[in-house]
Amino acid sequence: MIPRVPDEQSDTRNTLPLPLERGDEPYSLLIVDDEVGILESLELTLGDDYRVFTATTGQQGLEILDHEPIALVIADQVLPGMTGVEFLERVIDRNPTAIRMMLTGYADLASIVRAVNEGRIYRYIAKPWDPDSLRLDVRRALETYGLATENVQLAAALRDANERLRAENLYLRREVERRYAFESLIGSSAAMHRVFEVMEKVASTDATVLISGETGTGKDLVARAIHYSGSRKAARFVAQNCGALPDTLLESELFGHKRGAFTGAHEDKKGLFELAHGGAIFLDEIGETNMSMQVRLLRVLQDGEIRSLGASDVRHVDVRVIAATNRDLRKLVTEGRFREDLYYRLRVVEIWIPPLRERREDIPVLAHHFLELATARMGRRIKGFTNAAMDRLVAAEWSGNVRELENEIERVVALAGDADTVTLDMLSEHVRGRPAADEGTSDVELPVFDWDLNRSVDELKRRMIQRALAEAGSKSKASERLGIPRQSLQKMMKRLGMSDTGGE
Repeated sequence: MIPRVPDEQSDTRNTLPLPLERGDEPYSLLIVDDEVGILESLELTLGDDYRVFTATTGQQGLEILDHEPIALVIADQVLPGMTGVEFLERVIDRNPTAIRMMLTGYADLASIVRAVNEGRIYRYIAKPWDPDSLRLDVRRALETYGLATENVQLAAALRDANERLRAENLYLRREVERRYAFESLIGSSAAMHRVFEVMEKVASTDATVLISGETGTGKDLVARAIHYSGSRKAARFVAQNCGALPDTLLESELFGHKRGAFTGAHEDKKGLFELAHGGAIFLDEIGETNMSMQVRLLRVLQDGEIRSLGASDVRHVDVRVIAATNRDLRKLVTEGRFREDLYYRLRVVEIWIPPLRERREDIPVLAHHFLELATARMGRRIKGFTNAAMDRLVAAEWSGNVRELENEIERVVALAGDADTVTLDMLSEHVRGRPAADEGTSDVELPVFDWDLNRSVDELKRRMIQRALAEAGSKSKASERLGIPRQSLQKMMKRLGMSDTGGE
């Protein structure tokens, strides 16, 4: 069947948009028809704009599909060996993204319905066809193909991105768990071992924990280690310093607010308690809260209920509360500045972190740890400390505790230049000065100065042992306080001629 050729007045080919291309190459088309004249006519119509492949049977067409990136298939409704619909069904299996169009010279409604439903054709082309209309139909079909292909590529890229994001999240979560594991907390002193024992016992529970200690002792690290070693570690851990915000902002931060609840509340906002649902919230400096905030916190601890600012409804949250303070909450309760009922709700389990000056045996390992971190971060090659530098670090007061020690080491590394060892003169002036540890022993009566060093040292040891025994009550506890083994204490007492007094 010969297609109808339009006259000059109706030929609008020059006004049609340019053909679509796949990158630098034109799209590939497959035309399947058992009439050679039809194939030649369609190839003549579309060949200038696209790569056209032709086949006279469905089987030949399928073989071409297996080897060529076909974007659009045009098939006759009637083919030898298989129908056009059957051929297009097989096209779907081999190349599901290819656009499918069908040539027909019959008005067979049943065939049309089947082709639409099973062959999923894009458009019918009636014989005879108009070349310009055909070119326009093909271009629009390929626009659809281009969009579909782009969507497939974007979907694949999105899947890859999501997979990478999941892998990165898993890696980061494992890094966080590793960073805040018990093993990452440094301390070999007896005091810190007691802290670790309590942490290990409480981590697997949902008990509320109150962490107390001076500023810089590492209360935040302890809170995170408890969370990331417990059953809630897969959920969120959120933290808020209660002394860092005014009362109104703190209430909004913890409990959220509704739009219009106050000036500047332009939209609804979830609070940290809601965001931490299923996980844990760390309330640092809990002693800085006012009475009104304490009432709201008490309700969360008692009933697990929160209400956003400006909201009338109450929501239930499942959140583990870990609080911390550097103040004496008992004293605040006595002074009427902290609710007694909230205090007892918070201290279900209380962990006290000793200041660094009371566990000086931890200073060398902490100093080396911070040195290793700082040198790696700043690209230095410092191997360690001189004895004089380490002795001064151990003897310093460290009123800022572990945080101050870390900052001191970072300062030293930053100013170290090409040095490979930390020396005494590299320490800051206040650390190089007279160590406060010496001041702390001013209440120990020094021996009479008689120019005999050995006798003076023995007398100082004798008085320190006597004081340790008097305060500790037993040789075992006295040896812990003096930082020596019990057997060494007994030998020293015998050498110094001291009576075997004090309990075991």
